[in-house]
Amino acid sequence: MAVALILVLVAVGSVAFHLWSPWWSTPIASNWGYIDDTINLTFWITGFVFVVILLFMAYCVLRFRTRPGNRAHYEPENKRLEWWLTGITAIGVAAMLAPGLVVWNQFITVPRDATEIEVVGQQWRWSYRLPGQDGRLGRSDVRHVSAENPLGVDPTDPQGQDDIILDGEDLRLPIDRPVRVLLRGIDVLHNFYVPEFRAKMDMIPGSITYFWFTPTRTGTFEALCAELCGVGHAAMRGRVVVQTQAEYQAWLVGQRTFAELGAAARRAQAAAPPPERDRYEEASR
Repeated sequence: MAVALILVLVAVGSVAFHLWSPWWSTPIASNWGYIDDTINLTFWITGFVFVVILLFMAYCVLRFRTRPGNRAHYEPENKRLEWWLTGITAIGVAAMLAPGLVVWNQFITVPRDATEIEVVGQQWRWSYRLPGQDGRLGRSDVRHVSAENPLGVDPTDPQGQDDIILDGEDLRLPIDRPVRVLLRGIDVLHNFYVPEFRAKMDMIPGSITYFWFTPTRTGTFEALCAELCGVGHAAMRGRVVVQTQAEYQAWLVGQRTFAELGAAARRAQAAAPPPERDRYEEASR
């Protein structure tokens, strides 16, 4: 009797916790409402099955409990019951998987007016590249990565000269503008994840992956690495700031391009004193 009561309380408590859970009111900062709808559908289907199984177990514990004079009846198989269980399970699985295919199609179909940006992950920080005046990102390659060119932008590509480089800074985006996020990993697997955006993807060295979303709420959101990437994984955090269009344009004007950063690096290198060995060789001559 006590076991049956516990099973019923677990079923009722689980449903009550889900209905009054604080996560229902989590603010959404992107346009992925149908992802949440699909997750909720999965919760309701699996939750219904969970409650039914618990109540059935409670019924069996109570109905077939040990009593004097009762003898267990052995039934090796029941084809009718097996067909019913197989059919109901197939319908439930299809109901969970079919919406996922629709969501995935929307997830990978990028709007034509989306702005491309690049996120680069490396141990253990985030870097970003935004298109310049031409609205397009230039080529990049890991062979060009250096201290002066941390994102590996191709210096011979004219389309990359006006790209905005944000190395270890906050990523800023305008509200209500679709964004296609190109993802690159320089060293190991990373995963750029902003929980409120409901979108993420692995960053695979040697490949360019992507996802897209539309920020629909201004604010500052934390960017995390959702792939175990080494001892500094927990510290690999950043911030994404969603602003109004006017605020974003005002901020964008003050950012330096790849060409400007390269020129500044060359000036600093020319003004730096020569190494000790070079000064010794000059003195010896």
